[in-house]
Amino acid sequence: MLQWKQERDGSTALLIKGARRVGKSTLAEGFARKEYESYILIDFTEAAQEVKDLFEDISNLDNVLFQLQYHYNTRLTPRKSVIIFDEVQDCPLARQAIKKLVKDQRYDYIETGSLISIKKKIKNIRIPSEETRLEMYPMDYEEFRWALSDTVTVDMLREAYEAKSPLGDGVMRKLLRDFRLYMLVGGMPQAVNEYLNTNNLSAVDAVKREIIELYADDFRKIDSTGKATRMFYAVPGQLNKI
Repeated sequence: MLQWKQERDGSTALLIKGARRVGKSTLAEGFARKEYESYILIDFTEAAQEVKDLFEDISNLDNVLFQLQYHYNTRLTPRKSVIIFDEVQDCPLARQAIKKLVKDQRYDYIETGSLISIKKKIKNIRIPSEETRLEMYPMDYEEFRWALSDTVTVDMLREAYEAKSPLGDGVMRKLLRDFRLYMLVGGMPQAVNEYLNTNNLSAVDAVKREIIELYADDFRKIDSTGKATRMFYAVPGQLNKI
């Protein structure tokens, strides 16, 4: 993201896409808070209709940008501020507007979107070529250890692997216990945060089940027959047969 900001310097928008609940919105807002003087975050799942209506006609860009600043009570500074289009798939016209917004060069733009929905809701819009795309994934094992305030284990494992140095039975048992914990908690930030806050795997499991239901709802939106949803739910059982 820093590389995009420094090298593109407003010539493209940054599109962060990925599965639901991998932390796209949190990442985008944290980056905006740290790297810019001010920012506006437009969550299109909750945005007022009058905000979405602004993108129906962007011929008067000065008015559109003024209205956004007024609605979100935030003053933007040219080349020092960023506008975040969160869940941009829920307002396809905002994504289409990126071409003109980027050409204007006043502010930087970051878009976030969920993979299934963002691919589905592009039928009647012109997809902007002025996007740098970044795909975001759940936390891997190294990132999971970082969340547990462990910045040593993975580096030591890497060094031992490269040196082909044995670790010993005691160390291996602990490493396997640690890895099994990752397999139980998983890499979804919300589940990891629940584990950090409660140390309760039952609570973690409840969070993961809620996320799975969100995915199932997404499948129902694109396949009203329910076949895709049933296939999704069947995946764990099929994996167990391997």
